[in-house]
Amino acid sequence: MCRASRSVVVIDDGRPRNRTSPAAHGIPGWDGVAPAEILARFRADHSAYPTARIIEGRVVDVKGGRDTFTLSTDAGQEIQARRLILAHGLRDRLPELPGLAEGWGRTVLHCPYCHGYEVKGRPLAVLASSAMAAHQAQVLRADWSDDVTLLVNGAEGLDIAALEAAGVKIERRRPVSIAGEDTVQLSLADGPDAEFAALFLAPAVDLSGTPAETLGVGLADGPMGPFVRVGPMQQTDIAGVFAAGDLSSPMWNLNFAVGDGTRAGIGCHQSLLFPDFIQPLEKAAA
Repeated sequence: MCRASRSVVVIDDGRPRNRTSPAAHGIPGWDGVAPAEILARFRADHSAYPTARIIEGRVVDVKGGRDTFTLSTDAGQEIQARRLILAHGLRDRLPELPGLAEGWGRTVLHCPYCHGYEVKGRPLAVLASSAMAAHQAQVLRADWSDDVTLLVNGAEGLDIAALEAAGVKIERRRPVSIAGEDTVQLSLADGPDAEFAALFLAPAVDLSGTPAETLGVGLADGPMGPFVRVGPMQQTDIAGVFAAGDLSSPMWNLNFAVGDGTRAGIGCHQSLLFPDFIQPLEKAAA
């Protein structure tokens, strides 16, 4: 949009979803770069355009419709906009386990593709917190480590026989707490503690309290929770509203988010030039 000399305002509270991770991986040209540094580079590139503006803050309300949106921030500012791109991400809902949140993004991880290489060949654990736990354990056991333990954590419906056949160890004692700076020191009920290089889990996510919920955009169900339904140009089912990044996909990766943002930006611009060219998605059947 900026390269088309259109006025663009980015409202950002500076708390990206990956802020606790020391490094992002698998990103061409930025492999191993800290997320904060990547964000700073994005901001610097954006700010180089005279029609671009960044506002520090959080959107607390959205009113109006296509060509007449009004956004209110937590600082009391109001911004008028003809189009909206939702790119605020999702909220991770971590299980209630003391020490888990403190290790999130460092020794408590969600994605083998993003973080598995750095702990490959070492003892790894998977916490059963969703239906994805068994899948995650088998993926890690296949190509990242010969020593993978699934912490059953009271979960039901797991195919234990299939997991054991894949070489995954099963730990039925309930985890009590975790600690450690560089490794996971796991306290277990009714037995000795255990140590792992990392603990993986696939947390549930939601969009509660976000602009996506306020606007009421249509959602789809993903394996971890809801995400915004989008079309080929990232358009939602509300005219003038586009979505990009983790909130618009059941699979999350910074590379995907960059591509989504490009499509959303082009979609926005095309819809300004040709209002009927990019139609919003049809509402999903109730």
